[in-house]
Amino acid sequence: MLVQFMLKNVLSFKEETILDMTAINAYKEHECNLIDNGSKEKFIKVAAIYGANASGKSNLNIAMRFFQTIITESLNNVEDGSLTAIEEYYAPFSFEENEENSEFQIVEILDDFEYRYGFEYNAECIVTEWLYRKNLKTNRTAIIFERTTEVVKFGASVRKECEVYKEQIPVETLVLSFFYKLRLKTDIFKRVYMGIMDTLIVPADFCEDTRVLETFLPETIANEKENLKQFLTSIDSGIKDIDYEESEKEIRFFTFHEGKNGERHSLNLFWESEGTIKSILLFIYARMAILNHRSLFVDELNVKLHPLLLKFIVDLFYEGNSSAQLIYTTHDTTLMDKKFFRRDQIWFVQKDEYGYSELSALSDFRVRSDASFEKDYLAGVYGGIPYLKEFEIREGE
Repeated sequence: MLVQFMLKNVLSFKEETILDMTAINAYKEHECNLIDNGSKEKFIKVAAIYGANASGKSNLNIAMRFFQTIITESLNNVEDGSLTAIEEYYAPFSFEENEENSEFQIVEILDDFEYRYGFEYNAECIVTEWLYRKNLKTNRTAIIFERTTEVVKFGASVRKECEVYKEQIPVETLVLSFFYKLRLKTDIFKRVYMGIMDTLIVPADFCEDTRVLETFLPETIANEKENLKQFLTSIDSGIKDIDYEESEKEIRFFTFHEGKNGERHSLNLFWESEGTIKSILLFIYARMAILNHRSLFVDELNVKLHPLLLKFIVDLFYEGNSSAQLIYTTHDTTLMDKKFFRRDQIWFVQKDEYGYSELSALSDFRVRSDASFEKDYLAGVYGGIPYLKEFEIREGE
């Protein structure tokens, strides 16, 4: 379960920026929108991030992908002449002359422990790296390791097993990546690594990538067809059935519709509307997240979706006892209403005239009890909207 994601000097986010999924205890509305894991804190299931075009909200999605990719690839390609992961994914704020280090940190709860992992880096090396574990029952925090450019220091729980390897860790390789690849008695590195990778990152154009359907839809049809058909019926797609044929060269998907006389007609899936295809993909991702208690980060969730369908997708994460989470960026304000969201679930990204993006929550503002979130947002009270100027198109002389 995701608690926090922090980035600093990454893309348009120059200053330290934190997306915090911790619920504010003072808010008593919509308790069903929260995850209660038995600890003192509760956590939100869904976070909606609003912002103007080019405000930088999609950069949060990209930053999470960079964070994961550096972890998965920092031990690869270190000797074959290709770019290292930290070279390829070092993307500091562009509009300043002096390039400073970039930084990531994630806080996650896995079983009865809270893990805080992060690193600071540039194109040449890992500058600092750290991993801490807090026992949620005793509230005690233990150091797993702390790393600088000079030394790696291990905590008592892993020191005996890991100390012998510390001189072998390349400067461009993360300690977490290094020990994930080793066979150790301790499983803490694999646990944290896999916990981070459990966050599913979905870009805005994901419905255009047929490889995702080819990878996941056959298994979904084989094992979850009835649930998928019920979902397609629920969103009024007109689809009565869905199936596929596979050959050595290709895989073809078909949907089936009912004619006015009750006859059944097949249609190539890719002749369906883009909204329908996106809905099927969202079903796959959402079900994967909900059944496995994973976090799902979707960029521009509202694109090609009717507002009622957007609400339908969001509501999937409120059902049952799953600790799955949905974080999405959007322009659609139809759900920006106290009937649907708590104030700690709504976030804004604002970019100033010098290109700096800033993330803030609705809970950061003093909001009247009778306020309309949507109306105030569109009026510019919370930021995150475009500043439009007069523009006139003139015919050439």
